[in-house]
Order: sequence, then structure tokens, then C-alpha cells
Amino acid sequence: MSGPVLPRRGFLASAAGLAAALTLAACGGEPAATGGSAPAASAPVTQGWTFTDDRGKKVEQPKTPSRIVAQVGAAAALWDFGVRPVAVFGPHKLKDGTKDPQVGNVDITRVQGLGNVWDEFNVEQYIALQPDLLVSSMYVKGTLWYVPEKSKDTIEQVAPTAGVMLTGRSATQVIGKYEELAKSLGADMQGVPEAKARMEAATKELAQFKNLKILMMSGGPDAMWVVNPPEYPDIVHLVDAGLDVVKPAKVDEGGFFQTLSWENADEYDADVILYDTRTQSLKPEEMMKKPTFAKLPAVKAGQLYPWNAEAPYSYQGYAAFLEGLAANLKKAKELP
Repeated sequence: MSGPVLPRRGFLASAAGLAAALTLAACGGEPAATGGSAPAASAPVTQGWTFTDDRGKKVEQPKTPSRIVAQVGAAAALWDFGVRPVAVFGPHKLKDGTKDPQVGNVDITRVQGLGNVWDEFNVEQYIALQPDLLVSSMYVKGTLWYVPEKSKDTIEQVAPTAGVMLTGRSATQVIGKYEELAKSLGADMQGVPEAKARMEAATKELAQFKNLKILMMSGGPDAMWVVNPPEYPDIVHLVDAGLDVVKPAKVDEGGFFQTLSWENADEYDADVILYDTRTQSLKPEEMMKKPTFAKLPAVKAGQLYPWNAEAPYSYQGYAAFLEGLAANLKKAKELP
């Protein structure tokens, strides 16, 4: 979460359509086609499944959920642990039809897409899927990321929901929570021990770059945002590993970042700049058209590197993210 929220789009669903879909689900009608979606990882058929999420809410089901719908970040994390959601919502497909990096290793040809942008969630399709659990991350406690405010009450009625808190936590804590959830769902954990070892090794490697001053930012057409380290699990992890990340002197309401005009892009000194690679953020070539930014010492030195701002909260996701970061920082040097 950085920069302003993506533009909102209206949700096109009639009350009559929702009522019909709810009736179908209540009567045990067949769910709509899911584009080849597969059930979650082979979950043991047990009586009584419970999980306490980060809202302190105890989620209960008569048996282990198998038809899971997840926000793309949550889906990416669960997928790496071996859980296979039937549907996702949030950015998962780019304009050219290819996979959005935010969805990680999820095979988008095997899951139903319920929405691809902010405020878009097809409630009728969700009801037709007859889910038994919805999972999403949270930046604000109690608010499930990418679940639209206008339809959240209906969504909550369809199936239990579980939220995993991101803000103010380290990546290790967040990954641990998703691991706990995945295990409860009967995930196979294939490849997890090896990925965890890779993540730990890459984390230790970061300590050698402690002398580099690093600025982490996201760019928009009219402003750049300097992120506030304590609010982001990935940056908390980097700081804990020994990196010196710029902390803005002032932050906007909400505490996630400081907004600067491009004319003031030189507010903070840095040896290295890590830029947000997500779809809604400006690409380096676009930011280079901003004169003040282009003149920054780190930019002129070629020490402008990608930041995967929403790497999947799994050991696989973070191993790849940290290994790539370490490789880039090895090329950087302290600037005068």
C-alpha cells in the first residue's frame, strides 16, 4: 500500500440479481463455472475447524474449508504453502492479459477472477461459487483489503472471513500467520523448508550493506511518496536485517508515507533509491522526465533499483525478493 488508492469504479450488480444468487446458494444450486478452478489443497475432512485471525475473531466451520476465495496478496501467500483458492480478487491480470506480479505464483487460469481493480468485486459470482472461507490481508485492523465497503455486509453473510494484519509487523510475523492458516487448511508445505532457508540466508546477507542510505518510494503523475518504514512488513524486515532506510520527517494522515511534489524530490539524501514496481506506479523512464528526480545523485549513479512492494508473504516470495535486492545492492556504493 503506497501512494493514493487506485481510482474507484462502480459495482454493477442489481439487488434482484443478488437475491437470486443468494437463493441459488441457499438451495444448494450448482456454482457458476470457475474457469477450471480447483479446490484448495487436499484438506482433511475433519469435524470442526477453527482459526483465530488478526482481528481476534475466531473463525469456525463444521469441516476444514476447501472452497477458499482470497485477495491476491493472501492468495499468493497461501498458494506457496500449498493452498489452492478457487477465486481471487484484487490486481491479478495486466492490460495485456498476462499475470500481475502481485498474484505471485498463482495460476490465474485455474482461478475465478472476481475483480481486478480497487472497489471491484463481483458479489453475484462470489455467491455462486459457494465459498466456505474468504481470506484477505489488512492494512487497517478490521478492514479487509480490497473488500468494497459498499458490499462488505453481503460478502460477510455468504461465508466466514479471515484477516491477516500487515501494518506495524515484520514480514516474518506475517509469513508466520499465513503459515499457521495454511497448515490449518491442510496445506502440503512442499518446498517450504528449503525456501525458508533461502530467505534466512538472504536476510543475513543484507547486513553487509548497512552503510548505504536507502530511500524507498513510489511515483505518481504529480507526486512522489516516500514510504514510512514502520508501517510496512517488508521494510520492517529490511531495517531489522541492518539496512539504513530513510524515515520521512513528516507523514501524511494514516502514517504510511510522506507526499512530495516532484520539485521537492531531493528532500532526502540517499545512496540508493528503491522504486515501487506495481502497476499503478510510474516506471523509471517516466520518473526520469521529472528534472529534480533525474538530478538525484543515486539516479545519476545508476543506483535506482526495483522494489517489489507486495512480494508474497511466503518464504518463497521473500527468498526471491531478498535475493534480488542483495544482488542489486552489491552493485551500489556510498555516494559523496
